[in-house]
Amino acid sequence: MKISLGAQPIAYPLPVFVIGTYDTNGKADAMVAAWGGICASEPPCISVTINPNHQTFKNIQETKAFTVSIPDRQHMKETDYCGMVSGKDRDKFQDTGLTPVRAEHVSAPYAGEFPVVLECRLFDIHEIGTARQIIGEIVDVKIEEAVLGYDRKPDLQKIGAFAFDVMKMEYYSLGTPIGKAWDAGKKFKQ
Repeated sequence: MKISLGAQPIAYPLPVFVIGTYDTNGKADAMVAAWGGICASEPPCISVTINPNHQTFKNIQETKAFTVSIPDRQHMKETDYCGMVSGKDRDKFQDTGLTPVRAEHVSAPYAGEFPVVLECRLFDIHEIGTARQIIGEIVDVKIEEAVLGYDRKPDLQKIGAFAFDVMKMEYYSLGTPIGKAWDAGKKFKQ
């Protein structure tokens, strides 16, 4: 039997993304976003939803660029910190020891320690209630060679990504394969 929890922002699993931006003075900033995901394939786009009061939102409006990084389990504490304090008040890269790296194709930083980075050019902004959905056109994806599998494709187990549970306010590890997509359901095809 299912019980009603009412209208809430719940979806499982929620990604853990670190959004990298520069402010107008060129200071690198990073914030954590869990409301987001791929939203188009042609052109390739990703969306993240951000409160317009965040420094990151202001930075994206100014620079028209940002990065989306997928952190690994080894950097969960640094990632969590980036979601706890404001770039208005703190230098998150300095505080955590993460290395700010200038993106190659857009004017935005990313943490060199994170295994996956999407370089994005601002495509559009949508007002949704009190939040803003930022859509970025992905102009390049960078991935650590060490997290590629034998087939030279990204290996989720090696990436070490983790997810966020908004109800319990906890992070969960991802990575155990349970079946092949576009194959596991073939038994129902007739």
